[in-house]
Amino acid sequence: MAQRMRRATRGRVAAIATVGLMMAAGFVASSGPVQAADTNLVVNGGFEDGLANWFVNNGNATDGAQLSATSDAYSGANAALVTSRTTTGSGPMQDLSGKVQAGQAYTLTARIKYENPSGPATKQFFATMHYGGGTYTNLVSVTATKGQWAQFNGTFTIPSGQSVSTARLFFETPWTSTPSTDPDLHLMDFKLDDVSVIGAAPPAPASKTIEVVGKLPGEHNPLIGHKFGADGFGFVHDGRVYMYLTNDTQGYAPDPATGVSPGINYGTINQITVISSEDLVNWTDHGEIQVAGPNGVAPFTANSWAPGITKKVVNGEEKFFLYYANGGGSSNVITGASPLGPWTSERTSTLIDGRTPGAEAVAWKFDPAPFVDDDGQPYLYFGGGPASTSMPPAERFNNPKNIRAIELGDDMISTEGTAAVVDAPVAFEAGHVFKRDGKYYFSYSSHFGGNDFGGNQQPLPGYPGGGQIGYMISDNPMSWPKETYAGVLFPNQSQFFGSGTGGNNHQSVFEFEGRYYFTYHAPTLNKRINGNTTQGYRSPHIQELAFNPDGTIQQVVGTYAGVDQVRNFAPYRVFEAETFGWSKGVATAKVDGSSAQFGGAAPNLVVRDIDNGDWTALSSVDFGDNGAQSVTARVRALTSGGQIQVRLDDVAGPVVGTIPVDTPSGQWAEVTAELDGVSGVHDVYFTFTGPAGVDLFEIDNWAFAAATQPELPVTVTASTRCVGGKAYVAVQARNDHDAPVGIALETAYGQRSFTAVAPGANAYQSFNTRAVSVPAGSATVRVTGSIGGQDVTTVRTVQHPAGTCGG
Repeated sequence: MAQRMRRATRGRVAAIATVGLMMAAGFVASSGPVQAADTNLVVNGGFEDGLANWFVNNGNATDGAQLSATSDAYSGANAALVTSRTTTGSGPMQDLSGKVQAGQAYTLTARIKYENPSGPATKQFFATMHYGGGTYTNLVSVTATKGQWAQFNGTFTIPSGQSVSTARLFFETPWTSTPSTDPDLHLMDFKLDDVSVIGAAPPAPASKTIEVVGKLPGEHNPLIGHKFGADGFGFVHDGRVYMYLTNDTQGYAPDPATGVSPGINYGTINQITVISSEDLVNWTDHGEIQVAGPNGVAPFTANSWAPGITKKVVNGEEKFFLYYANGGGSSNVITGASPLGPWTSERTSTLIDGRTPGAEAVAWKFDPAPFVDDDGQPYLYFGGGPASTSMPPAERFNNPKNIRAIELGDDMISTEGTAAVVDAPVAFEAGHVFKRDGKYYFSYSSHFGGNDFGGNQQPLPGYPGGGQIGYMISDNPMSWPKETYAGVLFPNQSQFFGSGTGGNNHQSVFEFEGRYYFTYHAPTLNKRINGNTTQGYRSPHIQELAFNPDGTIQQVVGTYAGVDQVRNFAPYRVFEAETFGWSKGVATAKVDGSSAQFGGAAPNLVVRDIDNGDWTALSSVDFGDNGAQSVTARVRALTSGGQIQVRLDDVAGPVVGTIPVDTPSGQWAEVTAELDGVSGVHDVYFTFTGPAGVDLFEIDNWAFAAATQPELPVTVTASTRCVGGKAYVAVQARNDHDAPVGIALETAYGQRSFTAVAPGANAYQSFNTRAVSVPAGSATVRVTGSIGGQDVTTVRTVQHPAGTCGG
């Protein structure tokens, strides 16, 4: 994961003076900024829906508490009760990301009460906003009297320069680094009710649809052109390659006028994007997994970066384990029933954090990469970031010892033993392991130097430069001394894709059908949108790996061409419309129901935001010699007058079929078009037309139907007879066609071919079995000829009876 910030030591002053107008405890605003357009941005602030939309603040690994509903409410039936707090900040939290705006004023009110018998007579409480990283700001405070409900009531203004991509509101007591020394003073239980934050509702979000052609027809990198994704991890299961990606699109918000988005904010990312392919060129979008955040599979985590996945049979059941970085401070794992879910969390706290033995000195406990060995033993590789300041400067630069390897438990959601140091030269992050011919390969991304790595230093000869992918080869998955370093696997991507594409990288290696492939990311799609100025939005790429005879890897060259398509696309089935070789101007979205292609466990997506002139395409579709008769689409019309044109080999290629989307608006329906002249292998373009300036329709899936094979008319008979005491099988085929045909007669006792059998003529052969008797069996007659200028083969099978001769 690129551009990670060092975690700031959390500390806040008790005074409230840094965010515009702050109201002192107990002060009632005479008139707030509330206007008719203002709204309450807090959901379920009275806890009448239980704890919905609320969770315990988890900004630090040490935060923790129990949150429950209580009937002791200030008003209504319920309030929230907070118990077992581990830090002063461990209080009820709600995510306001996307709701509050920089430069805007808000009124905050809430009721709070504490009753601890050993607590002080009065206690100050804060309403605090966590803007991500180490940025915490106290908004409004109140001093409560023990046993009585106190009221927060004040206004605050978010500074115009404050990033609000992450904005999480929570309630706490004044911060101290050692609250456990006096828990009655600092960690008392408390109750919260009637929370509101009143202010202007945010404007409608900007469209994330990418209107340019980001993956050019004929090119295979980047893998997709309609959205972003980084830190790709390739995983093979049942003949498909799945790629799990950090969802860079989550923060993408292009300006409607300029098309340029603000720079990427990693703090907003709490989803993982999944795509898959059978051929490495046509990729199906499976949407996003809501991993972290209050509505995530693991709500005790805030982020989901740099995913890694593996599978293992646990207690007789095959499970899939998706690991991810919870920001820079920890890593976690969720469990799936398939590569596409559904996903659950078997843990209630992070898997890798400051408590992990052997990882205490690792600055960034992130980028978890799983590996299951041939004997079933699982491992996890993680870590990165600044080197320990206790090292000499040259060692901090060349051998920072900031990555770790640890054994996983058989359950895959726990660790065993102590993490071992991976002494990767010039290491920064992105550790990954694969195995080939009994050897273990560890790859990683190198750092860029600077004060975090000993200042102005030079790498040792052969060591990686800044932002390169180095690798090591070992005989032991837990032993990675610096002597196992083997070289640079991949230079920085800017060497291949030019200005604006530099920065860190993150890679994986997977084997697919006997070949090895290397995944990496580069902001190539971002570059095609904005020219040479990019904002850090990255896209997945793949290149094939080649090995030298001694097992070392030939350095990878990044290209837009990418890898070869490993097989032609099979059209005669129902397949998802969000399967793209290339596309322009469309987006995807999840809808209710399951996937027609991938079944009930998989989410269903549709292609949306389809305007006049947009299109999607598939690479190398094999329609066979007989060709396709028709194509059917499941669509939802949004306006009248929309059409889908099917074209071959180019976006402006010949139209071989037109599907009118004339179904009732807003309803899902199937529409079909006959096709003309579609056979062999072609790129297929679906081009969309209709009224300008409106969304035309949505598409769920496609299905092609094969043309019916014409048949040559032929009459076939088979019998048994005796000649000279031996059994014979006699086969006859009469040509009932109006032109000559070729006929081949085949039995278990021989075969014979006839050319140019005239209309009405017979092909006949009596096959000697060289036996006295023959059991019942069959004969095959293969007829070849032409119908309407099309070459046709017709096969007939005919039964013959048993027969006995003599005696």
